[in-house]
Amino acid sequence: MQSFTNRAKYTDCYDITNCDWKSKGSIFKYFITGKAFSCFKLAEKWAPEAVKDAYEGLACLPDELPQQCRSCASEVAKKMGATNEQAAMVAGFAGGLGLSGNACGALSAAIWMNTLSISREPDAKVTLSNPKATKTLEAFFQETEYEFQCKNITGKSFNTIDEHTEFIESGGCENLIDALAKS
Repeated sequence: MQSFTNRAKYTDCYDITNCDWKSKGSIFKYFITGKAFSCFKLAEKWAPEAVKDAYEGLACLPDELPQQCRSCASEVAKKMGATNEQAAMVAGFAGGLGLSGNACGALSAAIWMNTLSISREPDAKVTLSNPKATKTLEAFFQETEYEFQCKNITGKSFNTIDEHTEFIESGGCENLIDALAKS
Protein backbone atom coordinates (compact mmCIF):
# COMPACT_ATOMS: atom_id res chain seq x y z
CA MET A 1 0.00 0.00 0.00
CA GLN A 2 2.85 2.33 0.82
CA SER A 3 4.45 1.91 -2.61
CA PHE A 4 1.08 2.58 -4.25
CA THR A 5 0.59 5.73 -2.17
CA ASN A 6 4.10 6.86 -3.05
CA ARG A 7 3.32 6.37 -6.74
CA ALA A 8 -0.30 7.61 -6.90
CA LYS A 9 -0.18 10.14 -4.03
CA TYR A 10 -3.64 8.92 -2.95
CA THR A 11 -5.31 5.70 -1.94
CA ASP A 12 -8.90 6.67 -2.61
CA CYS A 13 -10.21 6.00 -6.11
CA TYR A 14 -12.12 9.30 -6.26
CA ASP A 15 -8.99 11.28 -5.44
CA ILE A 16 -7.12 9.51 -8.23
CA THR A 17 -9.85 9.56 -10.90
CA ASN A 18 -11.96 12.54 -9.85
CA CYS A 19 -14.91 10.41 -10.94
CA ASP A 20 -18.17 9.94 -9.06
CA TRP A 21 -18.79 6.24 -9.77
CA LYS A 22 -22.43 6.60 -8.74
CA SER A 23 -23.08 9.08 -11.54
CA LYS A 24 -23.44 7.77 -15.09
CA GLY A 25 -22.54 11.23 -16.42
CA SER A 26 -19.34 11.32 -14.39
CA ILE A 27 -18.41 7.81 -15.53
CA PHE A 28 -19.10 8.75 -19.15
CA LYS A 29 -16.93 11.87 -18.78
CA TYR A 30 -14.18 9.77 -17.18
CA PHE A 31 -14.03 7.44 -20.17
CA ILE A 32 -14.67 9.96 -22.96
CA THR A 33 -11.91 12.28 -21.76
CA GLY A 34 -9.42 9.42 -21.72
CA LYS A 35 -8.82 9.59 -17.97
CA ALA A 36 -9.20 5.80 -17.89
CA PHE A 37 -5.85 5.58 -19.65
CA SER A 38 -4.21 7.40 -16.75
CA CYS A 39 -5.29 4.52 -14.49
CA PHE A 40 -3.74 2.04 -16.90
CA LYS A 41 -0.54 4.10 -16.94
CA LEU A 42 -0.55 4.23 -13.15
CA ALA A 43 -0.95 0.45 -12.97
CA GLU A 44 1.83 -0.01 -15.53
CA LYS A 45 4.24 2.17 -13.57
CA TRP A 46 3.31 0.74 -10.18
CA ALA A 47 3.27 -2.97 -11.13
CA PRO A 48 7.06 -3.47 -10.99
CA GLU A 49 7.17 -1.76 -7.60
CA ALA A 50 4.32 -3.94 -6.34
CA VAL A 51 6.08 -7.11 -7.51
CA LYS A 52 9.32 -5.99 -5.84
CA ASP A 53 7.46 -5.32 -2.58
CA ALA A 54 5.68 -8.68 -2.82
CA TYR A 55 9.00 -10.49 -3.23
CA GLU A 56 10.41 -8.63 -0.23
CA GLY A 57 7.38 -9.57 1.85
CA LEU A 58 7.52 -13.19 0.76
CA ALA A 59 11.23 -13.33 1.61
CA CYS A 60 10.50 -12.73 5.31
CA LEU A 61 11.54 -15.53 7.60
CA PRO A 62 8.72 -17.14 9.60
CA ASP A 63 9.97 -15.59 12.87
CA GLU A 64 9.80 -12.11 11.27
CA LEU A 65 6.09 -12.45 10.50
CA PRO A 66 3.34 -11.37 12.89
CA GLN A 67 2.05 -14.32 14.86
CA GLN A 68 -1.55 -15.46 14.39
CA CYS A 69 -2.54 -12.48 12.28
CA ARG A 70 -6.09 -12.55 10.96
CA SER A 71 -7.62 -10.45 8.26
CA CYS A 72 -11.26 -9.66 7.53
CA ALA A 73 -10.54 -10.28 3.86
CA SER A 74 -8.88 -13.63 4.51
CA GLU A 75 -11.68 -14.69 6.83
CA VAL A 76 -14.25 -13.99 4.10
CA ALA A 77 -12.15 -15.83 1.54
CA LYS A 78 -11.69 -18.86 3.81
CA LYS A 79 -15.42 -19.04 4.52
CA MET A 80 -15.97 -18.97 0.75
CA GLY A 81 -13.67 -21.96 0.25
CA ALA A 82 -10.37 -20.25 -0.51
CA THR A 83 -7.11 -22.14 -0.37
CA ASN A 84 -4.45 -20.96 2.08
CA GLU A 85 -2.66 -19.30 -0.83
CA GLN A 86 -5.81 -17.46 -1.93
CA ALA A 87 -6.50 -16.35 1.65
CA ALA A 88 -2.94 -15.02 1.84
CA MET A 89 -3.38 -13.21 -1.49
CA VAL A 90 -6.30 -11.15 -0.19
CA ALA A 91 -4.86 -10.53 3.30
CA GLY A 92 -3.51 -7.16 2.18
CA PHE A 93 -7.05 -5.93 1.55
CA ALA A 94 -7.62 -5.79 5.33
CA GLY A 95 -8.41 -2.63 7.23
CA GLY A 96 -9.60 -0.85 4.11
CA LEU A 97 -7.10 -1.97 1.47
CA GLY A 98 -3.73 -2.14 3.16
CA LEU A 99 -4.89 -0.73 6.51
CA SER A 100 -5.60 2.59 4.77
CA GLY A 101 -9.14 2.81 6.13
CA ASN A 102 -10.51 3.20 2.63
CA ALA A 103 -12.52 0.68 0.60
CA CYS A 104 -13.69 -2.39 2.53
CA GLY A 105 -11.21 -5.21 2.03
CA ALA A 106 -13.72 -7.88 3.01
CA LEU A 107 -15.98 -6.74 0.17
CA SER A 108 -13.05 -6.80 -2.26
CA ALA A 109 -12.18 -10.35 -1.20
CA ALA A 110 -15.79 -11.55 -1.59
CA ILE A 111 -16.13 -10.05 -5.06
CA TRP A 112 -12.79 -11.56 -6.09
CA MET A 113 -13.76 -15.00 -4.78
CA ASN A 114 -17.13 -14.86 -6.58
CA THR A 115 -15.53 -13.68 -9.81
CA LEU A 116 -12.89 -16.40 -9.51
CA SER A 117 -15.61 -19.04 -9.17
CA ILE A 118 -17.39 -17.68 -12.26
CA SER A 119 -14.15 -17.73 -14.27
CA ARG A 120 -13.78 -21.44 -13.54
CA GLU A 121 -17.19 -22.36 -14.90
CA PRO A 122 -16.97 -24.30 -18.20
CA ASP A 123 -19.10 -21.79 -20.13
CA ALA A 124 -17.66 -18.69 -18.44
CA LYS A 125 -17.91 -15.51 -20.48
CA VAL A 126 -16.52 -12.11 -19.67
CA THR A 127 -19.40 -9.67 -19.27
CA LEU A 128 -20.00 -6.40 -17.51
CA SER A 129 -22.83 -7.91 -15.51
CA ASN A 130 -21.88 -10.21 -12.67
CA PRO A 131 -24.89 -11.63 -10.80
CA LYS A 132 -22.74 -13.00 -7.97
CA ALA A 133 -21.10 -9.60 -7.43
CA THR A 134 -24.52 -7.97 -7.45
CA LYS A 135 -25.72 -10.37 -4.75
CA THR A 136 -22.54 -9.69 -2.77
CA LEU A 137 -23.06 -5.94 -3.03
CA GLU A 138 -26.66 -6.28 -1.87
CA ALA A 139 -25.54 -8.23 1.21
CA PHE A 140 -22.81 -5.65 1.84
CA PHE A 141 -25.21 -2.70 1.53
CA GLN A 142 -27.63 -4.33 3.93
CA GLU A 143 -24.90 -4.74 6.56
CA THR A 144 -23.19 -1.36 6.10
CA GLU A 145 -26.05 0.90 5.06
CA TYR A 146 -24.19 1.75 1.83
CA GLU A 147 -20.95 2.72 3.54
CA PHE A 148 -17.78 1.61 1.70
CA GLN A 149 -15.02 3.10 3.86
CA CYS A 150 -13.57 0.64 6.37
CA LYS A 151 -12.81 3.37 8.90
CA ASN A 152 -16.48 4.41 8.85
CA ILE A 153 -17.82 0.84 8.95
CA THR A 154 -15.60 -0.13 11.89
CA GLY A 155 -15.47 3.26 13.57
CA LYS A 156 -11.70 3.05 13.75
CA SER A 157 -8.45 3.09 11.83
CA PHE A 158 -5.86 0.36 12.11
CA ASN A 159 -2.19 1.28 12.36
CA THR A 160 -0.83 -2.25 12.52
CA ILE A 161 -1.71 -5.78 11.50
CA ASP A 162 -1.84 -6.67 15.19
CA GLU A 163 -4.52 -4.01 15.83
CA HIS A 164 -6.59 -5.36 12.97
CA THR A 165 -6.11 -8.96 14.14
CA GLU A 166 -7.25 -8.03 17.65
CA PHE A 167 -10.32 -6.32 16.20
CA ILE A 168 -11.26 -9.41 14.15
CA GLU A 169 -10.59 -11.79 17.05
CA SER A 170 -12.85 -9.65 19.27
CA GLY A 171 -15.72 -10.19 16.83
CA GLY A 172 -15.23 -7.04 14.78
CA CYS A 173 -17.09 -7.15 11.46
CA GLU A 174 -18.29 -10.68 12.25
CA ASN A 175 -21.78 -10.09 10.84
CA LEU A 176 -20.38 -8.45 7.73
CA ILE A 177 -17.87 -11.26 7.17
CA ASP A 178 -20.62 -13.88 7.52
CA ALA A 179 -23.00 -11.99 5.21
CA LEU A 180 -20.34 -11.60 2.52
CA ALA A 181 -19.25 -15.23 2.81
CA LYS A 182 -22.83 -16.41 2.33
CA SER A 183 -23.37 -14.13 -0.66
